[in-house]
Amino acid sequence: MNEPPGARARVALTGLTVAEYFRDQEGQDVLLFIDNIFRFTQAGSEVSALLGRIPSAVGYQPTLATDMGSMQERITTTKKGSITSVQAIYVPADDLTDPAPATTFAHLDATTVLSRAIAELGIYPAVDPLDSTSRIMDPNIIGAEHYNIARGVQKILQDYKSLQDIIAILGMDELSEEDKLTVARARKIQRFLSQPFQVAEVFTGHAGKLVPLEETIKGFTKILNGELDHLPEVAFYMVGPIEEVVEKAERLAKEAA
Repeated sequence: MNEPPGARARVALTGLTVAEYFRDQEGQDVLLFIDNIFRFTQAGSEVSALLGRIPSAVGYQPTLATDMGSMQERITTTKKGSITSVQAIYVPADDLTDPAPATTFAHLDATTVLSRAIAELGIYPAVDPLDSTSRIMDPNIIGAEHYNIARGVQKILQDYKSLQDIIAILGMDELSEEDKLTVARARKIQRFLSQPFQVAEVFTGHAGKLVPLEETIKGFTKILNGELDHLPEVAFYMVGPIEEVVEKAERLAKEAA
C-alpha cells in the first residue's frame, strides 16, 4: 500500500505473467495466490482519478469490468499446463453487492465467504454457507446424494435466518412446533459446521480434526433426518465425525448427572 498506484496496478499483472511463463514455457501447473485482489481494483481507481476520468458507481473507475476481465481471463488452462488462482477479496463494508467484489465474483469458480456474524458466535471457520458458492454444485458432478444434502442444509439454514426476526421480537414460544424443530436442527448444523484446526490447537485446546467427505455427508444426513434431535446442540460444537457428537453428548450427560 506504500507504493504508487501505477506500480500497484501492475503488480498482479506482473505476477500473472510469471505464472504464464511457467505454464507455457515450462509446461507446469501453477498455483497463483493473490492477496488482496481488491488492492488491484483500488489502484486502478486511483490511476483513473489521476487521469481525470469520470468515476462510475461508488467512485470506481469506469473501466472496472474491463480491467478485472483483462486479468482474470488470463487465468486459464492450455494444452501445455494450467494456472489455478486462490484470491483473497476485501469486501468494503461487508457489502457483497459492492461493484469491486461483485465484478470479481463473476470470474470465480467458487467463493468462500467469511462472516463476522458467525465468528461472533464463536464458530470457526466462520464460513457462511448461504453466501458461499461453487460452480460444481451440480448433481452431475458431485453426485445426487451430496447435492441433495448440501441443498437441504442450505434450506434449513435459510429458513432459520428467515425466522430470526420473529424470534428476536416475539421469542421462541410464539413459533409453531415445526418452526421450533427447524430452529433446533439449524442451530445444530451451525455448530456441526465448526471444525477444530491443527494450527489452532495451541490456542483453543481442541485437537485438530480431519473429516472425510463421506463422513461429513453422513453426519448432515442424520441431522436433517431428525435422528439426532434428542442430542443437545452443544455436543455438535468443535467435533470431528458424527460419532464424536454422540460420544460428547453421552459424556455431557454423565457430567450433568
